[in-house]
Amino acid sequence: MFYPQRFSQFTKEHPDTLAALLCGLFLLLGWLALHFGWLGVALFLLPAAYVIGGYDSAREGLTTLFQEKELDVDLLMIVAAIGAAVLGLWRREYYLIIDGAILILIFAISGALEGYAMQRTERSIRSLMSLTPDTARILHTGGNEELIPINQLKVGDEIIVKPGELIPTDGMIISGESTINQAAITGESLPVEKTVGDEVFAGTLNGYGALQLKLHKPASSSLIQRVIKLVEQAQTEAPPSQEFIERFERGYAKVIVIAGVLLAILPPFVWGWDWETTIYRALTFLVVASPCALMAAIMPTLLSGIAHGARQGILFKNGAQLEKIGKVRAIAFDKTGTLTTGQLQVSHVIATANYSLDDVLKTAAALEASSEHPIGQAIVQAANNLTWSRAVEVQAIPGKGIVGTANNQQVIVGNKTFLQEYVTQLPEELLTTAQTWQQQGETVVWVAQGAAEYEIIGLIAIADQLRSEAAATIAQLREAGVEKIIMITGDNQRTASSVAQAVGIDVVYAELLPEDKLDVIRSLQKQYHTVAMVGDGINDAPALAQATVGIAMGAAGSDVALETADIVLMTDRLEKIATAMKLGKRSQTIVKQNIIIALGFIALLLLGNFLGNINLPIGVIGHEGSTVLVTLSGLRLLK
Repeated sequence: MFYPQRFSQFTKEHPDTLAALLCGLFLLLGWLALHFGWLGVALFLLPAAYVIGGYDSAREGLTTLFQEKELDVDLLMIVAAIGAAVLGLWRREYYLIIDGAILILIFAISGALEGYAMQRTERSIRSLMSLTPDTARILHTGGNEELIPINQLKVGDEIIVKPGELIPTDGMIISGESTINQAAITGESLPVEKTVGDEVFAGTLNGYGALQLKLHKPASSSLIQRVIKLVEQAQTEAPPSQEFIERFERGYAKVIVIAGVLLAILPPFVWGWDWETTIYRALTFLVVASPCALMAAIMPTLLSGIAHGARQGILFKNGAQLEKIGKVRAIAFDKTGTLTTGQLQVSHVIATANYSLDDVLKTAAALEASSEHPIGQAIVQAANNLTWSRAVEVQAIPGKGIVGTANNQQVIVGNKTFLQEYVTQLPEELLTTAQTWQQQGETVVWVAQGAAEYEIIGLIAIADQLRSEAAATIAQLREAGVEKIIMITGDNQRTASSVAQAVGIDVVYAELLPEDKLDVIRSLQKQYHTVAMVGDGINDAPALAQATVGIAMGAAGSDVALETADIVLMTDRLEKIATAMKLGKRSQTIVKQNIIIALGFIALLLLGNFLGNINLPIGVIGHEGSTVLVTLSGLRLLK
C-alpha cells in the first residue's frame, strides 16, 4: 500500500537516494526501450536519467569551477557523459548514451552514500542530546517546585533531583546525599558517593537520595554539552588523507578536461586532421579517460571487505575505515565495558574459622537483598544458588554499608571503616588479604555478625571482571605490528593499573574526563598519525570521533558510542579487532593491485586513441571491460 506521508518524509530525508533510484529506473527503462527499437521513448527517458542523476554533480562541479576556480571529478563526469550522449546522437550510436548515463548513475549513488554518512552524524548528536531531560524541577523561594525547560535555567537557580532521576544539568549539591551512577560520563564502574559541596554532571543517574542542586554555570556549558560539541567538531574535521584525495581528484580532472579541450582544437592545425576525426577522438578521449575503472578499483573491494567483516561480526560503517584499520599504528582502549565486562561480580570470598564461604555469602546476601546498590546486587547474584532468608530491620548507611537482622543476629556488611565502628580489632590476616585485593583494583566488603559483640565472619571482593580474551587480544595486536597500546579511563588509577597489568598494557591514563581522553588521542595522532580508539560509553564518544578509527563494543556499547564509532564489534569479542586489521591490510593489497590494472587499461586506451587504432565502441568496451575486471578482482575479498 502506498503511504504519501511516508514517501514525502523519505524524499525530505533522503533526496540523494531518491535521485539515484530514479536515475537508475529511467536508465533501465531507456535501455529496454532502445533494445526493443522504441527510439523516441528512449530519447525521452535517457535525458531524464541524465538530469535527475547528474543535477547535483553538475551544480557542485560548476560551483567549484566558478567560485573556487577549480576543476573536479564531478564536472569531468558530466562532460564525459554529455560528450558520450552528443557523440551517440551524432553518429546514431545510441548505446553510447547508455554509457554516459551509467557514469552519472555511479556518481548519484556516491552522493547518496555521502548523504547517509551525514545523517549518521546527526543521529549521534541527537542521541547525545537525549541523555539529559528536557526539563528541570526548579525550587522557588517560597518552597514551591516548578518544571521548566532546561534552556530557561540561569546561574544561581536551585533545582531538585529525586531518587532514580537523571540529573538535568551540571550543578553543586547544597543539600542531600546520594550515590551517582556516572558510568555514562566518566566510565567509572561503580556509583560514586556524593554529598554537600560535590559537583554532579548532567546525564548521570541519581541513586537513593533526593538532592538539591545550585547551578554554578550555564546549562549550555555542562559536561554533556561539551561532549556534544567535541563530537560535532571531531566528526567534521577532514583527515589529511581526505584532503589529499580531494586535491588528487581536482588535479586529475584538470589534466583530463584541458587535454580533452586541446585535443578537440589543435589536431586540425598541428596534424591536419579533419574536424570530424578531431571531435571523434576528443570525445573518445573523455570516455576512455573517465576514472570509472579507478573508482571500481576501490569501492567493490571495500564493500566486499565490509560484507566479509559482517559475517565475522565486524560492522564497518564505511569503506574508508576498512582501509584505515589496516594502517593503525597505535590503539587506545577504554577500561570499563571494553577490556572488562562492565558488570560487577564476586571475585573472591574468604571465611574466618568456624564459618564457610557459603555462610559469608548467605549472611551478606540476606542484607543486600534489600539494597539497590550494584555491589549488593553482585553479592545477591553470587548467592543465588544458596538458601537464605531476607534480613529485617535493614538500614543502608550511605558511603559505609548496610546493617540489619538475619537469623536472629545483628549483621553488618560494609567497608573497613564502617566495621571498625563496631569491631575494635580486625584480624591481621584479613587486613593483609583485603589490602592485596584492593591493590588489584577490587572492592572489599567486610561481613560481621553477633548479638552483644560483633564477630568478623569473612570478606567478599567485588570486581568488574576482565574479558577472557583481553590479554590474548593485546598480544595479537602487538604481533600484528601495532607500535603503541594504551588504556584511557575515567576510573581511579589503582583499578586501572591493575587491569592494565593483567592484560599486558604498559601505559595507563586514569581519572580522565571525556575531553581529557580526546587530548590523549590527539597527542597520539601527532606521534603515530593513524590511531584507533576502542570504547563503549558516552564518555568515549569524543575520543571515538577524533580517532582515525573509532571501534565500539556492539552488545555492551551505548547508543551514542555505536553511532559515533566507525567500526562496531557486534559480538563484543575483542579478538575481532585483530581480524579487522588483517582484513584491512588485505583490502589495501587488493586495492593497489586494482589501481595498477585500472591505470594500465587507461594508459593503453589513451595510447590507442592517440595512435588512431581504436574507435569509440572499442574504447567503450575497453573502458567498461576494465571496470568489470577490477570489480571482479575486488570481489576476491568476499572469500
